[in-house]
Amino acid sequence: MHGRIALIGLIAATAVVVSPASALAGMGEGGDHMGGGGVVRCSLDGINPAHHPEIFGNPAVAASYGFVRSRDGTWHVVPNCRR
Repeated sequence: MHGRIALIGLIAATAVVVSPASALAGMGEGGDHMGGGGVVRCSLDGINPAHHPEIFGNPAVAASYGFVRSRDGTWHVVPNCRR
């Protein structure tokens, strides 16, 4: 009986340690929690601004990436933007 309880405890402890590590391993290079890559300067290809409020929520930060928001609310890459 004690061996079974010890085995169950060992399995539970392993699950607690392995679960966060495997979750972190599945993140993109930029730590993007949506499972994709990060935002690249001067490119809006495949980017949903709603998934990156740390960039698109601040016009100054967005401008540092080469993005500008038009009057109708859509995001655009500034002309002559360089990576």
